Amino acid sequence: MNPFLFGVLVVTTTALMGSSFAVGKIGLGYVTPLLLVGLRFTIAGILMALFVWKKPLPKKFLDWVRIFTIGLFQTAGVMGCIFLSLRTISAGESSILTFSNPLLVVILSTIFLGIRYQLFHWIGVVIGFSGVFITLGFHLHLEIGILLGLGASISWSIGTLLIKKWGSNFNIWVLTAYQMLFGGILLLLMSLTLETPDLTITPTSVFIILWLAIMASIVQFAIWFYLLNTGDPGKTSAFLFLAPFFGVLSGWVLLKEVVEWFVYIGALFIFLGIFLVNWTFAKDRKVDQKLGA
Repeated sequence: MNPFLFGVLVVTTTALMGSSFAVGKIGLGYVTPLLLVGLRFTIAGILMALFVWKKPLPKKFLDWVRIFTIGLFQTAGVMGCIFLSLRTISAGESSILTFSNPLLVVILSTIFLGIRYQLFHWIGVVIGFSGVFITLGFHLHLEIGILLGLGASISWSIGTLLIKKWGSNFNIWVLTAYQMLFGGILLLLMSLTLETPDLTITPTSVFIILWLAIMASIVQFAIWFYLLNTGDPGKTSAFLFLAPFFGVLSGWVLLKEVVEWFVYIGALFIFLGIFLVNWTFAKDRKVDQKLGA
């Protein structure tokens, strides 16, 4: 791929990932958290399901259960925690904590899948979690927003492992569409049971919901999967560190959020850790065999 085009697409998809935190926080002024994210992914899931209806769908009930489980963690768990965390912490802090998930993937893969990683991967994990500690102000001040941000990271890590384990059984676009749809429906049910749903319909609120559903979900996923499928997945994934950068930047631009100096230092450590964890120059056969690739 042309390096310039690759750069434009990487910046576009990571900017959409990161800026969705600030846009979502603005949306909380019009919609309750779980209802907002439930509408976002239900709409996105329906639109994508219509787009992929001619592609081969799973025939076994167990495969649908697997897609539902992925949606439970990858969409409902991650996004529910993110949007609830935005009530008490900044968009920048939430994005930094959420996007520390590649560090957790290494630990969980080692424990549950028995995957062996190289030394520089573990160095990246140590550096990255040092960054999380620094981001929290050099102490474990575990307020509810911080816990929810970490919960989003944990849920995303579990979803990543499930996709690695089961994803080869499905068409990637079908999996994406239906896990978003199932996750969105779960979030709507959670909204009905865990909060008092409230929606103020204005041109701004409608724009925010559609932006999150179409641009920050469908378009962002489409570009990201295109980059993963046309280039080296390891090298492409290394650029995930740009997403929390755009999360902090958009929080500053759109919300006038004041970011403490130690958050910048912590974020730098996390970015470096994620870079070391993801930047692989050769395909690890042991990992692929363990994941059934």
